[in-house]
Amino acid sequence: MSAENLERIKAAEGRSKSIRHLWYGVPIVLMVALMLILVFNYHENFSLAGIKNGLDYNFLIFLCIGIFAQLVDGTLGMGYGATSTSFLISFGVPPATSSMGVHVAEMFTTGASAISHHKFKNINKKLVLNLLIPGVLGSALGAYLLADIIDGDIIKPYIAIYMIILAVIIIVKGLRRNIQKKKTKRIGFLAAFGGFMDSIGGGGWGPIVTSTLMGRGRNPRYTIGSVNTAEFGISFASGVTFILFDGIGGWPLIAGLIIGGVVAAPIAAYLVNRIPRKPITVLVGLLLIFLSLRTLVKIYIV
Repeated sequence: MSAENLERIKAAEGRSKSIRHLWYGVPIVLMVALMLILVFNYHENFSLAGIKNGLDYNFLIFLCIGIFAQLVDGTLGMGYGATSTSFLISFGVPPATSSMGVHVAEMFTTGASAISHHKFKNINKKLVLNLLIPGVLGSALGAYLLADIIDGDIIKPYIAIYMIILAVIIIVKGLRRNIQKKKTKRIGFLAAFGGFMDSIGGGGWGPIVTSTLMGRGRNPRYTIGSVNTAEFGISFASGVTFILFDGIGGWPLIAGLIIGGVVAAPIAAYLVNRIPRKPITVLVGLLLIFLSLRTLVKIYIV
């Protein structure tokens, strides 16, 4: 092999290594910067007395919700927002607060998930880039409407109904078999719609985007890893929008979801191809339906 060819190979390997570092570095830098901003602006909540008061029974509930929701999302490619929002609303947390908490927490959990999926080589980089920009734009628009225009109490029953629809989509798509691979058209529109509905309803990116792509016959491993990775940008856009227009509150809720999600993210990325998908998918869908019906009962009957 000539010296010129060796130089080309070394240069290509150097570029590949730099790109690899970006996939790890960008999420880490953004998460660290966000953490510093949150601590700087809300440092009064992080005094010893404030932390002691916040570490109560509710914090443990939020922690468990974060772990369970991330395990669902990381292994099925969908369900973090739907699962966590359904649980939070069923526990009486207002829709705007639920969506804000979920998306601020997802700024960290999806970053951890993206890094984990990259480590386990579950990513189609071209698909990630095609989903990212339209998904971010749709997500920011939905977050702005919910934070500054729409009354969360009015749309609460509609969110519960929306979650039931998502649950049915999850179950139906999970039970389909022998799916013939077809070309997916208008990925940008799909991503924008998924990001918008995710912000408005507190969930939906995975059920809408992942289920559609897998319904077209795409490889589950790379679809789940890529959609989860793109979700970092979507969650970051909606989370920043919520912070700018509505502020943040309830740090125990956010901290519980973040810690639970970050702990569960690498476990979920490892399990993505190692668990029986259909029974888990059906169980998650049925759980979401139960939680949403419980919310509707509390609104209209209790």
